[in-house]
Amino acid sequence: MEIGPKLKGLRQLRGLTQEELADRCELSKGFISQVERDQASPSIATLTDLLECLGVTLREFFSDDGMEKTVYTRADMSVKEDRETLNGRITWLVPTAQKNSMEPILVELGAGGETEEIRPHEGEEFGYVLSGTLTLMTGAARQKIHAGESFCLHPRTVHSIRNEGRLPAKFIWVTDPPMF
Repeated sequence: MEIGPKLKGLRQLRGLTQEELADRCELSKGFISQVERDQASPSIATLTDLLECLGVTLREFFSDDGMEKTVYTRADMSVKEDRETLNGRITWLVPTAQKNSMEPILVELGAGGETEEIRPHEGEEFGYVLSGTLTLMTGAARQKIHAGESFCLHPRTVHSIRNEGRLPAKFIWVTDPPMF
């Protein structure tokens, strides 16, 4: 099987450039180009990373049965621990979300944790606070969001979310288009 053209098709379907995919996978643009032209073969680990960034599992990539998964268990979800910035973790709730128009994640911010600043972009963001209190910073504005409250952004300014409290906070964050 020629995997290069199939990877290229997935990348283009997601609207990513070779450089954007390379950045997400911490690879070089040149390597992505070689793989897409079947001039280089990625290791299984690298192929898995590439496919994860494209929102596809190894099984889905090599499968010919067009079944689309609709229910995800904890075993399907991927988690990124971040003790420095977030003082918490991000859980990707739908592992193939990057191929969809929206991407839902569960963010757990420890006391003093903060998301990265997100630059203005096309699309929308929605969040629902499950526990704790958050501060939404959009440009110079700061707004408190408590458990049971939500937010909706059309991000035209730099924005981030901070936990200024002493207790952990947890929220669902959905972006359209996918960006995490």
